[in-house]
Amino acid sequence: MQIDSPRLTYHPITESDWPFFLALYQDRNVMRFVADPRDVDEIRRVAFNVRLPRWQPGSKHWLCLVLRDKTSGEPVGVSGFIDRGQNSAEVGYLLSAAFHGKGYGTESLRAICQAAFAFGFSKLIATVTTGNLASKAVLEKVGFMQEEILRESYYLNGRWQDDWIFALLPPAGPAATEG
Repeated sequence: MQIDSPRLTYHPITESDWPFFLALYQDRNVMRFVADPRDVDEIRRVAFNVRLPRWQPGSKHWLCLVLRDKTSGEPVGVSGFIDRGQNSAEVGYLLSAAFHGKGYGTESLRAICQAAFAFGFSKLIATVTTGNLASKAVLEKVGFMQEEILRESYYLNGRWQDDWIFALLPPAGPAATEG
């Protein structure tokens, strides 16, 4: 699988990416809309190890790619998607706080969406905790549209949070093949 974009390289997550992954999951600026703080063992078991197996179409785990700056080689974040059935995939991304607000989220999401559509998915979805305006803006720049709000859907920061659900169809859309 080759995924490319102007400033980033993409490679499947490996054991050697553990220190960077751990740093992402321990950074409250990165995780404040994603998950409550976890201990190292739980991050390893629940978030990292499940992303290590080789991904292929039909896999039931996340395709997790590490994003690296092409110039410096520095890790920027992680991104990927998971098959949610009915020919749809959920996309996700986490960027190191040092790279927030610099267009890397938009760039990487566009590349991930192109890859997901190339694998034959006909709809991509994204779930964002209400209040995560930066992530909402990234999704909208890429063309995602908000479809619904799931009320009190996710327990985070000591209370139930609403989730925004976004979706993106392939560039041609299903209407282009009808009639």
